[in-house]
Amino acid sequence: VEAIVDEDDNPTGEEYYYVYPDKCVECVGHFDSPACAEACPTDGCITWDMPFTGENKEFFKGENYIDGLEYGVESFDADMPMREDVSMEDRESRKPVIDD
Repeated sequence: VEAIVDEDDNPTGEEYYYVYPDKCVECVGHFDSPACAEACPTDGCITWDMPFTGENKEFFKGENYIDGLEYGVESFDADMPMREDVSMEDRESRKPVIDD
């Protein structure tokens, strides 16, 4: 999945995997649950974020992205698929994708 990069390509420079929100399709149409959370060795570290859609583009500017850096998407106007069963409240509170 091109949305997930390892620590060598993490744009934050930190030593952990990173999920680009502008490339993430939340595995809609691919898996029953997000593959990133299934594969992550640390329970609860993958959390829901706001969907990368036109309604939420302002959320992804400034402090909600890495030090205000721009995204690497070809078109910032692109809308990424989102899971309709995840509430906006869960996204805003950064609820873990997989609860134990």
